[in-house]
Amino acid sequence: MRRAALALVLGAALSLSCEGRPRSGPYGGGGKSAAASLFSGATGKLVEIDISRGAPESAEGGFFPLPASRTFVGLVRALERARDDQDTKGVFVRLGERAVGFARAQEIGTLLAGIRQKGKPVVCHAHGLDNAGAWVALTGCDRIWLSPAGEVASVGIAGQVVYFKSALDKLKIGADFLHVGKFKSASEPMTRDGPSDEARLALTETLASIRKSWLDGVEAAKKGRAPRADMENGPWSPREAKERGLVDELGYEAQALDDAKKRAATERVATGFGAKSQPAEGPDIGELIRILAGADESAGGRPHIALVPAEGAISMAPGGLLDSGGITAKALTKTLRKLAKDDSVKVVVLRIDSPGGSALASDLLWFELRELQKKKPIVASVGEMAASGGYYLACAADRIVAEPTSIVGSIGVLGGKLVLNDALAEYGVNTVTFPASPEPGAASRAAYLSALSKWDDPTKARVQKQMDEVYQLFLERVAEGRKLPIEQVRESAEGRIWSGQQGFDRKLVDDLGGLSRALQIARELGKLDERAPVEVAGRDESLLEVLLVGEGAEAKAVEEATRRVIAARAPLGLAVAPDLRPFVSGLAPLMNDETALATLPFALVVR
Repeated sequence: MRRAALALVLGAALSLSCEGRPRSGPYGGGGKSAAASLFSGATGKLVEIDISRGAPESAEGGFFPLPASRTFVGLVRALERARDDQDTKGVFVRLGERAVGFARAQEIGTLLAGIRQKGKPVVCHAHGLDNAGAWVALTGCDRIWLSPAGEVASVGIAGQVVYFKSALDKLKIGADFLHVGKFKSASEPMTRDGPSDEARLALTETLASIRKSWLDGVEAAKKGRAPRADMENGPWSPREAKERGLVDELGYEAQALDDAKKRAATERVATGFGAKSQPAEGPDIGELIRILAGADESAGGRPHIALVPAEGAISMAPGGLLDSGGITAKALTKTLRKLAKDDSVKVVVLRIDSPGGSALASDLLWFELRELQKKKPIVASVGEMAASGGYYLACAADRIVAEPTSIVGSIGVLGGKLVLNDALAEYGVNTVTFPASPEPGAASRAAYLSALSKWDDPTKARVQKQMDEVYQLFLERVAEGRKLPIEQVRESAEGRIWSGQQGFDRKLVDDLGGLSRALQIARELGKLDERAPVEVAGRDESLLEVLLVGEGAEAKAVEEATRRVIAARAPLGLAVAPDLRPFVSGLAPLMNDETALATLPFALVVR
């Protein structure tokens, strides 16, 4: 079977409320690292956590990736250190709009609440808060400060799906797509002008589950002091937000920082995560460069947890006009095989944030994960989503951990292609296929991958049969990994998406929680203590990690130049409409002689 003919795709890209900039690449850390040295020394310090610029799952690949310590796993480790370090007397958090997705917001709020439970004050400041930002603030902060000219855009959750069948019709572009599973609605934006009943049901019920987790979480944290209605009836002006208990104080960042110092009873400030502030004291310049570049000490051969980021669309190999990175079978296989040979790796955490992709690549990676599992336990930690091909990878793990607001499932198969022959004919470009065989239907079979000819009925039947077999294989993989009867898996399949809470109820997920919970489970399975290092597998230090010394003029110049280079390389659609990035990137297989979309064949943005 040609890999181009099939894909495992999430039927809906749920970018919940606010999404950090996607990046690819790992975070290195663990043990008594250089960054951890900021949490030791003279007694009494306030630790700053800056997530106003986001906390992406992994560092961007290429010549100038994001410094590794500024990724989400770096944030989790920083919050854990602040919680456990006796010298840390309080935490000051900078929040921002469009910084993190719902699943990550839930975990950040939980970790901040854990710091408060240790008797350490947590003070937050934001220029503006959206749904996810308000969740972090209301669940994690003792005092919430808002800029006097800001707003609280807590407006409720909604999904937007873009349908463009009529546009394709006007352009005379055909859409030949088949699917297995009545909820596998990924092709609907190209074949319909609105959702099917099944798609509408799946989306509304999933969003309702996420909404319940969001509102229940805030209400529990504030003990009813923040009315549920106020969480969905914004946007609120600063004055209105304070009157309704959504924020505590109106003021500027410097004032909020002073408040945090008073509550922590210290004037000393140290950077825990982010880039704005510098440490109050500590290492020499060489060590400082490594801290700010995210180059923590490695495990150095000691027993440790290996964290493997798996973010983006799944494909056989990178490349193509619209390619924007992701999970490739070649690269991830290399990483997994290396970990299998490393005796110091006692357990692996696979951090997944993927809507799916190539069916072939997903199955090949499933095999590699099962081979690795024979030597050491694997814990799958779901970020915003592990859907379709992403869930295919997750089900190879010993345990699956997801937040209630994560997206899981979408167990189904999609295949198809866009057909351009009629569109080209409008401009006088005509295509004639010359089959070598004189048999009827030979031309359609021989050119079934071509975008210049439609499928005839016999060809459609053959493709559908192949897809049915891949779907059956998918069900078997899930049943084997989850240790469930295949009929029970089938009840949760059909391409339907589920929230993490729904997945937990249906035994698609073992534990509810974030990356911190997954690391805790990994330590138990790997028989490691709390001091065991966490080292992220997959890449070496980048040039930017050496050059980025701080937030001075030189560092800013380097960073700005880097952003210009990245922007120049990005496709126009991705630069103009960042929200469409998953959708545009999902079209990449069509540019590489593939007929099936690797991921996100329609744009769904949840706000």
